[in-house]
Amino acid sequence: MTIKKEPAYLAHLSKDKKLAALLGKAPEKKLVKRRNVTLHLMSSVMSQQLSTKVAKVIYNRFLDLFGGKEPAPEQVAEMPFDELRAIGLSNAKTHYIQNIARYAMEHDMSDKALYKMTDEEVKDFLLPIKGVGKWTVEMILMFALRREDVFAVDDLGIQQAMIQLYKLDTTDKKALREKMLKISGKWSPYRTYACLYLWEHKDGS
Repeated sequence: MTIKKEPAYLAHLSKDKKLAALLGKAPEKKLVKRRNVTLHLMSSVMSQQLSTKVAKVIYNRFLDLFGGKEPAPEQVAEMPFDELRAIGLSNAKTHYIQNIARYAMEHDMSDKALYKMTDEEVKDFLLPIKGVGKWTVEMILMFALRREDVFAVDDLGIQQAMIQLYKLDTTDKKALREKMLKISGKWSPYRTYACLYLWEHKDGS
């Protein structure tokens, strides 16, 4: 009989008694490395401030522009602005998508190069792209590059879940942020997993 080994992150995060209450209620989490991280970055920008359903529709329209296949940065850069805009993107997002494509053409944004970078190096590399902010890079680190120790302190869902779970005072935004960072510090080096459980808790509450 094979005994299933508990993931290391579960034992570590369970030291936080309030977080431990969430861990037992939800399935174990796995992080997956994605291929074509550049396209994943474009998709992340497209989906900002949209529901998952609407974001999926727009992304599928985006792929349809290229015959249903994942385009290379060169193809995205060459696509006429109005055609990109017509799939349901705002003017700003259309510019941002093309900014990413051009940046990828001018720099080595290959999966291999990104996989080799540290979290901080990824941030330094991607943040100069206009339209790519800190939150977007954090999502790329978590969901495309499979980094285990990322904490999205400015994510609204994470904030709402922690406010509810830890009964945090919301009157002072700066103090709230500092308190969240202090709590999350104990979760390192598995803060990404904690975020996954917090998001799930918020969506199910």
